[in-house]
Amino acid sequence: MQVDSERVRQGVASVQQWRDGEWQVRGISGGSATKTYRCPGCDQEIRPGVAHLVAWPADGRGDLTDRRHWHSGCWRARDRRGPGIQRGRGAPRYG
Repeated sequence: MQVDSERVRQGVASVQQWRDGEWQVRGISGGSATKTYRCPGCDQEIRPGVAHLVAWPADGRGDLTDRRHWHSGCWRARDRRGPGIQRGRGAPRYG
C-alpha cells in the first residue's frame, strides 16, 4: 500500500457538528505550518511551525477564503466562549 505524502502532511479532514453547523476540520502538523495565521478564537497569531487546525463550512458552498486557522484549544472551546474581539493590527499584544 502506497502512502500519499501530501495527505499525510496535510492531515485528513473530518466533519464535526457544532451549534453553528457542520464543519470540515483538518489538523495541521507543526512541520507543515509555514505561514502565520490569526486565530479567530483568541485573536492571537499562530506562528509557523505550530500545530493547529483549519476549519471550513462542510456545506460545500464556501471557497478557500472561508477556511480559518484555529489553535486546537480555541476550537474546542468555541461553544463556551463569546465571539472573539477583533483588534487592530497595531494594538499591543498581551501574552
